[in-house]
Amino acid sequence: MIDEAVLEFSAGSITLLNAILAVVMFSIAIDLKPSDFKTLARAPKPLVVGLVSQFIVLPVLTFLLVLATQPQASVALGLILVAACPGGNISNFITHRAGGNAALSVSMTAFATVGAVILTPLNIAFWGSLYAPSAEILRATAIDPVSVAITVSLMLIAPLILGVALNARRPDVTRKLRGPLQWISMGIFVGFVVIALASNWSLFLAFAGGIAGLVIAHNALGLAGGYATATLAGLSSFDRRAVTIETGIQNSGLGLVLIFGFFGGLGGMAIVAAFWGIWHAISGLALASLMSRKAAI
Repeated sequence: MIDEAVLEFSAGSITLLNAILAVVMFSIAIDLKPSDFKTLARAPKPLVVGLVSQFIVLPVLTFLLVLATQPQASVALGLILVAACPGGNISNFITHRAGGNAALSVSMTAFATVGAVILTPLNIAFWGSLYAPSAEILRATAIDPVSVAITVSLMLIAPLILGVALNARRPDVTRKLRGPLQWISMGIFVGFVVIALASNWSLFLAFAGGIAGLVIAHNALGLAGGYATATLAGLSSFDRRAVTIETGIQNSGLGLVLIFGFFGGLGGMAIVAAFWGIWHAISGLALASLMSRKAAI
């Protein structure tokens, strides 16, 4: 039973994953300047639409998918948890490749990361409690929203502030760091996921086949939901590409940290997040390739 399976992940591995995600967030933050936030404050509509798509539309679509497919409890909660996370660490790179508004994408990642301190634990608790099987896991786990908020703050908010501050004070340094650091941090993260999967390969093979279809459908819903939300809001194609990708690319690394830190590495949840980490990169790059064929307006 996947609900009873537990993936092995040492305390040292959790610490390492936290550090990797902090570096990834720092590499995103050094693209931002305080003036970017002032610009968005003057014309906030694309950002607001993106955050609504990220934290309201995607969780609603996820819950509808769970109701339609009735997956096992840990799988359902894994889907809900991934949907509750902010945008993923490769969304900015993919948006740039798609010819979308990369500045909006980076800003969405930053604002969603700040909002995740409150919204991620709230979304997990709210939507997870509405599906009876996953509600049982939440009751047994007794997850503390304050602990989740502290984890998210230390791992994402602190490097975000440091990155923006460094870019404001020493743009010459961040200019040199930006390219190499983003590639290195992404490479280390992918390597870490591969090594973590290798150490649990038998469990992953046993259950991934049944989960793959759900994750692919979930990711497609995220991308379609982001596109539909941005279109209904009347955003330009330039901004619409950023919102679409930001909604469909989730921070599955954060999801894994929360799963191993608060849910004991519960098999269904961990395999959902790990498969998301692989699949959203494939689907995102494929979509970017299609989008880039036509210039955004």
